[in-house]
Amino acid sequence: MAGKNERQRRQAREKHRRQQEQRLVRQRQVRRRWAIGTLAVLVAAGVGTLLLIFLPGGSAKKASASASKSPSASPTATATAVAEPAHHCTYTAATAAAKKVSKPPATPDFTDSYQATINTNQGKITFNLLNNKATCTVNSFVHLAQAGYFNNTQCHRLLTSGIYVLQCGDPYATASAKLNCSTTSKIGTGTPGYDFASENLTGAKYPAGTVAMANEGSASTNGSQFFIVYKDSTSGLTASYTPFATVSSGLGIVQNVAKGGYSCQYAQSGGGVPKKKVIIDSVTIKKT
Repeated sequence: MAGKNERQRRQAREKHRRQQEQRLVRQRQVRRRWAIGTLAVLVAAGVGTLLLIFLPGGSAKKASASASKSPSASPTATATAVAEPAHHCTYTAATAAAKKVSKPPATPDFTDSYQATINTNQGKITFNLLNNKATCTVNSFVHLAQAGYFNNTQCHRLLTSGIYVLQCGDPYATASAKLNCSTTSKIGTGTPGYDFASENLTGAKYPAGTVAMANEGSASTNGSQFFIVYKDSTSGLTASYTPFATVSSGLGIVQNVAKGGYSCQYAQSGGGVPKKKVIIDSVTIKKT
């Protein structure tokens, strides 16, 4: 009997240890995937201060320069220049996919022009995809859209201060999910199971209507999550996020969502869950 009780105690301790490790892993994933990175360098009274913005919450957060060493506040991402339009794309296996999907083809249709229509519960938002400037990014987005990867997902993050964006593209944020700002949630960590390099960063600007990739703070960590800029954020965002499309219609929908604000604030990364739920029913791709 004594031996049996000791085994049960050991098993209970081991189960508790595994649960603790899994909780820490989820927290690290949230901090990495939701980080948009270093936003800008502000100079006040002769002292440089980093303004750090993270993508799943509303308000900007100020931090000292030492904060840039944090995993969720990476320095400006840089990428190896690739001649565009790219004739070959590399997609590298990464974190397990949030929703099962294949990798995009390595050989993109670099001569084509595409238009994407995001069909949401709030209305249609149409993008013109920049295939001649961000070929591999467009190739991935088109592939995911045609595979139904974005279907029945929510835009999970709204920022309304410092930079002005709505972030979408995480299948963990399902249409039926009740989103919250818990640090143990998987929301904001979803990937398609592969990473790829940034593009179109030279001289990148982020005026209203820009659609760009969210990343984990480095140039090779693009996946499926993207953000729509609803108000000029050029002075806030560094050229670290691949601009791959421009909104041709429906920007007012995003601006109306932004006016509603967010319901809770992400403690570690700023911003929050939009009060006006934005559900992506489907994404339609058309060659133009």
